[in-house]
Amino acid sequence: MISLHKEFLGTTLPDLIIPVERVAHVQVRNNLEHSLLVLTKTGYTAVPVLDAKYQLHGLVSTTQIMDSILGLERIEFDRLDKMVVEDVMNKEIPRLSLSDSVEKGLELLVNHPFVCVENNEHVFEGILTRRSILERLSTHFQKLNK
Repeated sequence: MISLHKEFLGTTLPDLIIPVERVAHVQVRNNLEHSLLVLTKTGYTAVPVLDAKYQLHGLVSTTQIMDSILGLERIEFDRLDKMVVEDVMNKEIPRLSLSDSVEKGLELLVNHPFVCVENNEHVFEGILTRRSILERLSTHFQKLNK
């Protein structure tokens, strides 16, 4: 266990994150139809919401979009192109800074499948996922078993 702790002490968030170029996202002024299309095509349940300067504003999920178009008697699909992401997104999300510790990331990943990472200017840098942590752990245990 000591070697596992040492391995993670030497790891930084930039070593573990999926960079912005590889992360599906939408912009605050995109309509909900576009956002639902992005979510459906990627198979993700939530994606980061950015502005034109790549600053992080929150997350939007399929559930939030569907909740926003549910009427009393039917799903009001015609509302998808009239509403924008900013109307339904979750602004209160956990965030990490590039300089935060991996341990802080682990704490946040207990309750979230991924956590957004931003730099000191609040520009989105990527996401830390449970998968990236588990892959690092798996690699470590494979080394121990050799």
